[in-house]
Amino acid sequence: MGAGVRITNKLDQFEDATRRRAETAMTMMLITGAAHASAFTPIDTSNMLNSQYRALNTQQGRVNGRVGYTAEYAKHVHNPEVKQTFRRSGARKEFLTEGFEEAKPVLRSILKKEMKR
Repeated sequence: MGAGVRITNKLDQFEDATRRRAETAMTMMLITGAAHASAFTPIDTSNMLNSQYRALNTQQGRVNGRVGYTAEYAKHVHNPEVKQTFRRSGARKEFLTEGFEEAKPVLRSILKKEMKR
């Protein structure tokens, strides 16, 4: 008898491990981006800053993350068309977008590191 070849299908395990790595990477990226956005968030009473949230959703093989603010006026404050003066020296319009934009190099490295595991 010749040497036999045994093939084992571990595709489900591979998919589960990849999804877990992607979820971990996304969570770390959301935390990092949200922290950068927090540095630019205007603060008057801290209500808006304290209303920041993160959400992770995995559906049909896709991992989606979202960072936002539940304070009703956050969208208004974020809008570059609305003229405002902020008390906080580091505050910026489009603070959420700017925070994630500034964090891009770090976010890329997080994704790369986590997916290589």
